[in-house]
Amino acid sequence: MATARTRHVVDPRAVALRTRARAHRAAARTRREAARAARRIRTAARSLTTHVIATGATQENVKGIVKALQGIAKTARANGLKGKRARIRRTFGTYRRVKTVFRYTCEQVAQIAAQYKPRKPEYKAIRAALIAA
Repeated sequence: MATARTRHVVDPRAVALRTRARAHRAAARTRREAARAARRIRTAARSLTTHVIATGATQENVKGIVKALQGIAKTARANGLKGKRARIRRTFGTYRRVKTVFRYTCEQVAQIAAQYKPRKPEYKAIRAALIAA
């Protein structure tokens, strides 16, 4: 009679197959997010995050570049660039909070991105895509 340890043998090919499938699902998820964001920015003004995701940027790069663009957008709003103001409700901890956000068209995002001077090569590629859009 076989013991429990000998009955449960892990096939290395099955592990490789699962790992590959997991990687393919993650890549497909990223492509779907980018396609969905690209479709949304064509129809209406959207947040800077949506515009950056539409360029196909990775999740690691999205947060950093969006924070930099938000700082530039704040200065641009003071100088006359008008984003569409919206109020959203988000739950932080145990209570709901109202937060004011700004949504921008593709042309407005191109103006903001033109003022952005990144150092990282990945950010430079995203900046070029934002200006071209």
